[in-house]
Amino acid sequence: MEPDPRFTLANERTFLTWLSTALALSAAGVAMAAVPSDVFVPWIRTGLAVILVTLSALAAGMAYPRWRNIQRALRKQAPLPPPALAAVFGYGVAAVAVLALVLIILAA
Repeated sequence: MEPDPRFTLANERTFLTWLSTALALSAAGVAMAAVPSDVFVPWIRTGLAVILVTLSALAAGMAYPRWRNIQRALRKQAPLPPPALAAVFGYGVAAVAVLALVLIILAA
């Protein structure tokens, strides 16, 4: 059975948003790696960059399987799968933000 096109298009927009989020996380990781070494302690700066780029890879890698699983559930009129990585992204980005804030305050 074909799902309502509005739900299919909403699922597609969510997929594209995951890809946009992945791109933003990747850009943030590259920007963090490019911060001059006198601003942050180098190993912490590198760690933050690695965390951001890893989150980016997870977001990009999980976007299509999530889209596919939701599309399958819509077609079968089954319950939607839970957002398995939502906590990882929420806590991951929050941890990076807190660490960056601490480093900014200490550098001032």
